[in-house]
Amino acid sequence: MGDVNFLQKAIQIVQQATEQDNAKNYAEAHKLYIQSLEWFTTALKYEKSERSKATIKAKTMEYLQRAEQLKEYLEKTKNKKPVAAMNGTSKPGSTTKKGGAADDDEDIDPEDKKRSDALGGAILTEKPNVRWDDVAGLHQAKEYLKEAVIFPIKFPQMFTGKRKPWRGILLYGPPGTGKSYLAKAVATEISSTFYSISPSDIVTKWLGDSEKLVKQLFEMARQQKNSVIFVDEIDSLCSSRNDTESESSRRIKTEFLIQLDGVGNDSDGILILAATNIPWGLDLAIRRRFEKRIYIPLPDPHARIKMFQLHIGSTPNSLNQGDFKRLADMTEGYSGADIQIVCKDAIMQPIRMVQMATHFKNIRAPSREDPNVIADFITPCSPGDPQAMEMTWMDIDGAKLKEPDITANDCIKSIRNVKPSVSSKDLDKYIEFTRDYGQEGI
Repeated sequence: MGDVNFLQKAIQIVQQATEQDNAKNYAEAHKLYIQSLEWFTTALKYEKSERSKATIKAKTMEYLQRAEQLKEYLEKTKNKKPVAAMNGTSKPGSTTKKGGAADDDEDIDPEDKKRSDALGGAILTEKPNVRWDDVAGLHQAKEYLKEAVIFPIKFPQMFTGKRKPWRGILLYGPPGTGKSYLAKAVATEISSTFYSISPSDIVTKWLGDSEKLVKQLFEMARQQKNSVIFVDEIDSLCSSRNDTESESSRRIKTEFLIQLDGVGNDSDGILILAATNIPWGLDLAIRRRFEKRIYIPLPDPHARIKMFQLHIGSTPNSLNQGDFKRLADMTEGYSGADIQIVCKDAIMQPIRMVQMATHFKNIRAPSREDPNVIADFITPCSPGDPQAMEMTWMDIDGAKLKEPDITANDCIKSIRNVKPSVSSKDLDKYIEFTRDYGQEGI
């Protein structure tokens, strides 16, 4: 690189600009952004590496855009007279009512409004329609969540004095065991605001913007009260801090720590619910903020029976309770997601039979529209059947086809084709973590 002092000076000034921007000292931030741009331009002039030039140009455009946004905002508010509020004076971003206060849209920082709008998409406005009974097993985990979410809202008089609801719950365990599904059940069962956050909602390319999004998320939740913030795959945002991580990543973690348990932050009425497949990868300070750390293990036999029943559902089948128990015994070590794949494959077996059949026969069966009415259908059969007619599925009227019922053998065939996704070695790590830091959720 050329004279790195120019670039170092530019970075130093832009960091100061970002700090002033975060503190909402927009005039000073704008001034510093402009200064940094001059240094970036000089650094670009002496830079020889094309790759470094491209990086500097990209950063210059980012900070130029932010400087222009601040300039536009400052020009809007420059000629406005300060309006006295009830207990003091208004400041950029504040709003007051008609008759003695400023207009909401004009006083709010456009960047703050932009971030609020972005986070607004994380609020679940439609219920996922997943009930507690739809979650097979995990009785203890469901009780903890009811204790943390349902009871404080339904019986607020019980949570006074020293009795406070849990403020942070971490669900961890192998992939496909129902952690996110439990969160959907919480969102369905509560009447309060539910924020569903993924890493893409927080991480942005703008310097300093990610931590602002974290702060704004918590501020929105505090305004709503009785809010649940669900962070899926939290390990991607809050992994262990180290010397090789980026400054942006470190700032996001720091802001999370401040908002989760910072001095002066009122977190009453807010539950932080998070899920991860690698709990040992979480930062120690983040892990401490979660008062309840619940292990979501692989399903037990009773849960596997219910999963087969739920996933087969009303699809025509000839399975009885004994068959479901047999299938559950054969899927020891399978996760809920694995069983879902098994059932999906089993449901497709009758279609494969129709595709491969060379002979069909006429049968009478209940009508699809009205089960009380018996209608004529055509179904696959073996070539040796007395009523067998040689044809393929392409020779049959679509409305006349009656696919075979799903059988236990269909499910067994699918089990042999679908292997479990979690190894015993992986399970040992979860058991060790639970022994040291967590508790069972079964």
